[in-house]
Amino acid sequence: MIELITRLLLAHIIGDFFLQPDGICKTKKERTVKGFLTCGGHSFIQAALAYIAVADWRCWWIPLVIFLSHWLIDTCKNRSGSDSLTSFSVDQLLHIAVIGIIAYSYKTSPGLPEISEPMLLYLLSYLIILMPTSIFIREFTKQWAPIDHTASLPNAGKWIGYLERVMILTFIYAGHVEGIGFLLAAKSIFRFGDLNKSKEVCTTEYVLLGTFSSFTISILIGFGVILLLKKI
Repeated sequence: MIELITRLLLAHIIGDFFLQPDGICKTKKERTVKGFLTCGGHSFIQAALAYIAVADWRCWWIPLVIFLSHWLIDTCKNRSGSDSLTSFSVDQLLHIAVIGIIAYSYKTSPGLPEISEPMLLYLLSYLIILMPTSIFIREFTKQWAPIDHTASLPNAGKWIGYLERVMILTFIYAGHVEGIGFLLAAKSIFRFGDLNKSKEVCTTEYVLLGTFSSFTISILIGFGVILLLKKI
């Protein structure tokens, strides 16, 4: 069952985050025919990815459940007009709950060639710490975002976050947890000059919130995967 859940989660994350650009997200929120069709098209992609992940071509009910549930959940979220951390979290938890119900109800093994569960879990963890975690941290910290932003490279913060979380996860899987401390120290040294010159407490606290959120999520996911692998 863990393998099936992992496969379906991989399909969900790829479709809901990596194959859904901002333009589609904005169009889905429109209360128009175009918005309705866009939401349906996105739900169809999610269903197709789930069907491929399971690869049991006779089991047509899985993509059907994914399509209907995804369309219903996304429609309710879009109609609520909320774009907060709470709505994002509830939306994702509902999708995960549907995946859990499908995995519990499915009694045979996936049809694709067998892939080791550790490899699937490692891949899933790296995907989670990229875009899903980035969106979560953005929604979590935006209420404290300073009004005045200093000039910076476009999307530099996002890519810095990607790289630091990949490094943290890699340090944990490689058994070199001490590397996390060196990474945090290096980042602190590079940011200390700017924050010290600005003399802005709110900016300093905002940066610390983002940094510690990024580190905490990565560490929890890394050690969570390790504990899960020990029980398999």
